[in-house]
Amino acid sequence: MEHENIFLLHALYMGAFITFVYDLLRIFRRVVPHRGFFVSAEDLFFWIYCGGEVFLLMYRESDGTLRWFAVAGALTGMFLYRKLVSRYFVSFVSAVLSRIVFFMGKLLNRLLKPVRSVVRRAGSETGKAGRKARRGLKRFGRAVKYRLTYYLKRLKMAVKT
Repeated sequence: MEHENIFLLHALYMGAFITFVYDLLRIFRRVVPHRGFFVSAEDLFFWIYCGGEVFLLMYRESDGTLRWFAVAGALTGMFLYRKLVSRYFVSFVSAVLSRIVFFMGKLLNRLLKPVRSVVRRAGSETGKAGRKARRGLKRFGRAVKYRLTYYLKRLKMAVKT
């Protein structure tokens, strides 16, 4: 009986910990906005990690057998963490980190302002050669974008079939 109680406590802890890790991911997404492929990749790695954690807990504590009270304990840990801590933790930490990133950007902007003006002046003095180089880089960027879009569409078509 004592072993099952400890196992239940570990399951509660694991549920709260998994929700905490997902909150860290949510904070990262708020501070560094991104979408699409990267969000999906983050979620994929998160769920692979969670699956590994659950497997290790079951392997260590109950010799690999699934115990439903452990699943209920993990869900309870997730629920309690989400209701009691998550909202405040995510909003506070993301607000603090967003402010830090904002002020770092402002500081970097001020530090690089003299460098940008020198580069801008040098770019205007290069004349025809500089314009040709910029035009060539622009074409190269469009070609890369076209190729990536083409391959992404092909990948989507292959996945659908």
